[in-house]
Amino acid sequence: MKTDRLSSGNSALDRLLGGGLETRTVSQFYGSPASGKSTLCMIAAVACLRAGHPVVFIDSEGFSIERFRQIAGEDTERLADKLFLFEPIDFDHQGTMIAEADKIIKTQKPQLFIIDSATALYRTDLEKGRDAMQQLTRQMIHILGYAKRYELAVIITNQVYMDTTRNTFYGLGGTALEHLSKAIVRLERLPTPGQRRATLVKHRSQPEGGSFDFEIVQDGIKTKA
Repeated sequence: MKTDRLSSGNSALDRLLGGGLETRTVSQFYGSPASGKSTLCMIAAVACLRAGHPVVFIDSEGFSIERFRQIAGEDTERLADKLFLFEPIDFDHQGTMIAEADKIIKTQKPQLFIIDSATALYRTDLEKGRDAMQQLTRQMIHILGYAKRYELAVIITNQVYMDTTRNTFYGLGGTALEHLSKAIVRLERLPTPGQRRATLVKHRSQPEGGSFDFEIVQDGIKTKA
């Protein structure tokens, strides 16, 4: 039996999540562009790889080899051997790659599955006038199935939309994506240049509203003391 928690690679985020990323569940990070979503995914991936466990990483926005190298440091080449990267070109292709990941999971036995972002290509389909909500829900249920069947920790990142009447932003995907995610962290850029904040907005065992501030640095993030 695998551990029921997996380190996110950052102690402040682990504390926010009650000890780390919970296995058999989906954790969601949502926020505006440049709020730190991809960096947190990279940090978690590198931490899992350094612990000796493979990682499945689906990147719909263009995986940055340079950013991975900055965070992994001198371990880059060694860790990359166990990083199974998929880069879909459209929303249908994303669904195909999620299905194809089953072969990797069965043979390589990763502990972490990341999709960054789950909704970038979904948003493109919406702008074309297509109703993609059911397809997105099917994709996320497929990933949740992996989490439960193989005892994986799953991270999905989510883009946002602005509610102008309330002057705040929410994750895309509606209530279905919110319901499927057992932990949700909102990331936001603060008025102070370079500063971000991570706030817990949903968790089944931790109080909502906890937060920490951080800045993005070359080798990951730096949290405020």
